[in-house]
Amino acid sequence: MKTSWRSASLVAGAAAVLALTTACGQDGGGATGSQNVGATAAPGDVGDIGAGAGTGNGLGAGADGAQAAKKPESAGKLSVTANAEIGELVTDGAGRTLYRFDADTAQPPKTTCEGECATAWPPVAADDALAGEGIDEALLGEVTRADGTKQLTIGGWPAYRYAKDTAAGDVKGQGVGGKWYALAADGKKAEASELPGLSTRDDPKLGEIVVDKNGMTVYRFMKDEAWPKPVSACTGACLEKWPVVAPVEPNDTEGVVKKDLMTFTRPDGAAQQTVDCWPVYTFAGDKKAGDTNGQGVGGTWYAVSPDGKPVGAPKK
Repeated sequence: MKTSWRSASLVAGAAAVLALTTACGQDGGGATGSQNVGATAAPGDVGDIGAGAGTGNGLGAGADGAQAAKKPESAGKLSVTANAEIGELVTDGAGRTLYRFDADTAQPPKTTCEGECATAWPPVAADDALAGEGIDEALLGEVTRADGTKQLTIGGWPAYRYAKDTAAGDVKGQGVGGKWYALAADGKKAEASELPGLSTRDDPKLGEIVVDKNGMTVYRFMKDEAWPKPVSACTGACLEKWPVVAPVEPNDTEGVVKKDLMTFTRPDGAAQQTVDCWPVYTFAGDKKAGDTNGQGVGGTWYAVSPDGKPVGAPKK
């Protein structure tokens, strides 16, 4: 993973956190980090993929001899899923991650994964693929494989699943052999963003709002308290829908007002980030960066402006 400006700023920000955690009269914890959004399965082990001599792909399933090609499995309704380690990637109708192979080509679309390779990396059928939320239908296409079957392409790149991804959200194929990568919605390789721990973005409906390091919208709960100290009214089952934002170093932010940017310790011992001393959360109903499905829920949940105010909340 490449080093970002964020890493260099963490040491310098440590002292600032200690000072800011008392801004609202609360001794806050100094823990760092932020919540994960989406699956976080570890990349697959390159060493367990047997190299195929002279095939050009070298990424077979390790089976004895080439196996007859199977009819590609249907794709269903495609969508974009946020992964904390990789970023936004394309999943099929069953939530399985789709991959691309560096040995293939997109212009023109061409697949080079045959035989044992296609057993380890099953091609995705093109016939029933539907463009779901976050997918541009114009980027969906097909390529004819050697056996005559039609394989889905995204941005020209042939799409595959990985046989060792056994559950929705698995990304065990990421980086295998240095040639296999999860597909982004535009056909490029999925890559995690280099966003700070907290930053802002311009939403077309809400204006400038705060987002976490994964680009997920940050919210406030109107039943919480900020002064004389932060108090969260979201407990128990509420936290399943509204995960807390974990502590962020002040220098690991961009565009957010740093005054009263602090952390506090919840009754369960967990540390939570605040903006303007107000506890902040993300929403489980937001499936990808840019979603604002939590806005106005129950008349008590609202996106957060850079100075910590609830965006669009009724004025008292």
